[in-house]
Amino acid sequence: MTNSGLPAVPVWTLTTQEVNVPEILADAVSPERLRELRGVLAAMAAAPIVTLEAHPAPTDLDRSTGMPLDAASPLATHLSNLIKQTSTPVGQAGASSETLYRMVVPAKVASEWSSGLVKPMASKAAAGGIYGALTKSSGIAAQATFIPVAGGKAAAAGAVGGSAATVGATAATATALTVAAPLVLMAVAVGVSAHAEQKRQQAIEKITSLLEKLHDDALQQERTALNGCRSAIETATAILLDQGRIGASVGLGNAVHTINTAVAQAEHRLQTWKKALKRFQGRRVGLASLREKFTGIDDGNGGLFRAHLDIAELAIALKKRVLVLQAVEHAQMDESNAFESFVRAIKTDQRHLEELEAGIAEVLTGLSNLELDRARGIRDVVFSRGEVDELLHTSHLLHELGNEISIEDPRAEVAIEMLRAPNGSVTVFPAHAI
Repeated sequence: MTNSGLPAVPVWTLTTQEVNVPEILADAVSPERLRELRGVLAAMAAAPIVTLEAHPAPTDLDRSTGMPLDAASPLATHLSNLIKQTSTPVGQAGASSETLYRMVVPAKVASEWSSGLVKPMASKAAAGGIYGALTKSSGIAAQATFIPVAGGKAAAAGAVGGSAATVGATAATATALTVAAPLVLMAVAVGVSAHAEQKRQQAIEKITSLLEKLHDDALQQERTALNGCRSAIETATAILLDQGRIGASVGLGNAVHTINTAVAQAEHRLQTWKKALKRFQGRRVGLASLREKFTGIDDGNGGLFRAHLDIAELAIALKKRVLVLQAVEHAQMDESNAFESFVRAIKTDQRHLEELEAGIAEVLTGLSNLELDRARGIRDVVFSRGEVDELLHTSHLLHELGNEISIEDPRAEVAIEMLRAPNGSVTVFPAHAI
């Protein structure tokens, strides 16, 4: 089954706790076959099962979106121990050069924790493209043969606070499952946090550009208050990733209050938009009426409505980072059940964000489907050229709003890519749907 002309890619099969599954991953496989086997394992096992691939680091990899972690951090330590404690079919992966490790979470598992948190992000580089560390090196993966790593020993199976150096029990079955709950938990947590941070950066860039044109002091204050939460979130993230506990001195409580206030403001604006759209249903809408309810919507520079949308996006992105922090902290309190505790904590509040994002998408869809009409008077008989241009311009802007909607596919797998340097340090890229 192995094609000697293709590069061999080591692939580990990781689980968060010992499970019994049939031996179905015992030979070299193609990328398509590996994807099928992930789905089978996820369906059959009682615990989450993911795969971890080791690819040569692409020379053109954009590292600017990654979250760097020291070699002594829990994630880097667990990854190093996994490499040392399990033999690989093609030497010691990542021992003397940079290696890009790609953890792929099957759709069934990903749907439990990524809903509302990880969605495709449109790439500015190409229409229809999405961000992802392996996007430019997909040719390597597509032409590779994946070689299962022999299981012999397993990485530490304890929670985040467990000893990373401890060698756990032998693999559950001949399928070479490796129990690595801390590695899976930390990779997911950092990948989701990096994803939310990338969304925050995109939102703050758009808002800053808009506010330079609007000169709105109230919106400036909203943006400043939200962006001021970043320091507390970054500090709390660093503490948690170093296995610490978040204290009151970090100031995360104040940041959470500011973010929750912004989310509530976004919900209030959403309800106002929904009421306006409801009144527009079933009839053609005049430009004056549209402008009254959605201020600046026909402004090519964005306008007030666009700024309110972007501030809502910023608040949501920050809230997602806080959710991940709170979920990891919760998991640390249950050292025997780390990943499952993380999933439960994530689910507690993510539904609220899902409803908010779904409501905003509904408004954008409604606006993109509106039929516009000119303002009418007693003497109106024909359209002027200016009126025609104005209607066409606004119709085009409304249609573009529909293109901004991000639709989550519950059948999508989620990938988290980690670049490991020879000194053991790791850079984790934003998690993304594939």
